Amino acid sequence: MSRKFNFGAGPGAMPDIVLEEVQQELLDWKGMGLSVMEISHRSPEFVEVAEQAEEDFRCLLNITDDYAVLFLHGGATLQNAMIPLNLSPEGGVVDYVDSGYWAKRSINEAQKYTKVNIAASSEDKNFNYFPKQSSWNLKENTSYVHITPNETIGGLRLKDVEQLEVPIVADYSSGILSEVIDVNKFSLIYGGAQKNIGPAGLGFAIIKKDLLGKAQKITPTMLNYSEMHEGKSMYNTPPTFAWYVAGKVFKWLKSSGGISEMEKTNNIKAEKLYSFIDQSEFYENNINKEDRSIMNVPFQLKDEDLNSIFLETSKDAGLLALKGHRSVGGMRASIYNAMPEEGVDALVSFMATFEKERS
Repeated sequence: MSRKFNFGAGPGAMPDIVLEEVQQELLDWKGMGLSVMEISHRSPEFVEVAEQAEEDFRCLLNITDDYAVLFLHGGATLQNAMIPLNLSPEGGVVDYVDSGYWAKRSINEAQKYTKVNIAASSEDKNFNYFPKQSSWNLKENTSYVHITPNETIGGLRLKDVEQLEVPIVADYSSGILSEVIDVNKFSLIYGGAQKNIGPAGLGFAIIKKDLLGKAQKITPTMLNYSEMHEGKSMYNTPPTFAWYVAGKVFKWLKSSGGISEMEKTNNIKAEKLYSFIDQSEFYENNINKEDRSIMNVPFQLKDEDLNSIFLETSKDAGLLALKGHRSVGGMRASIYNAMPEEGVDALVSFMATFEKERS
């Protein structure tokens, strides 16, 4: 059976070599005569898996000892509630940059637990740009400022951020491990695993230890970063299989040259796709060029009546999950780390043929 190219936004493509290793170990892990899914999360064997995964994650991102690294349930969405509960005191105020769909989801959740100030927004131009940091209007007594450096749906990306005196919290679900970032500029980096790390259901948090221990009294135990840190992400049974697979992805990234090499490849892939779209009179991408995501590339056919035909024929060509999010329509190609350059080449070739046949 030949593998097809998965352009889905999440669960996203997984490295073939990782899937093959998982397949080989599925029934008999480490000669134990059972699957890794069947062993206790508190067994020495699984604790070793968990500790090695954290070590490799830290190595890839150069995470220092003043940060706790957590592997959690619930992806990024659960942490939209955890963040204000843990970082903002009762009656406090926080800042959020409104850059699109996922930023709004974070804002709506935070408003249940604290007062939210919209420090900046790009809604005035239908979220086709990322608000520059110089435009952020932060409250004097804010507990933190929250950003979404990669808007998976809108295809926006904030390439870099300057460190602030207030904590910067960033949802890096789609951008994590895709390019070099300076973790030390942030107080909390969090996200879901299902883009560049592993199976859905697992979340991660990289949080400065000096932020721990400040949760509001109403914070449920399972939403308390301090409790999760003290329990080494094992307060209860964690998503062990996803954690195990994530560890294999980290090993794959290290063997591939690390994040700097992955960034080079990702820039090449993105440039190929954007260059084709920009020279075409058949497709378009309306995102400000300097703010374009290298992970999620939305595009529209100028003749929307052809959308269904495009999706049907692209699927037949082995190019899957190209339908855009329901909130914006059109198409979207998510080209995460595990998407090989040949997958982007195949997509560009298909798009060129489709355009030629229908122009």
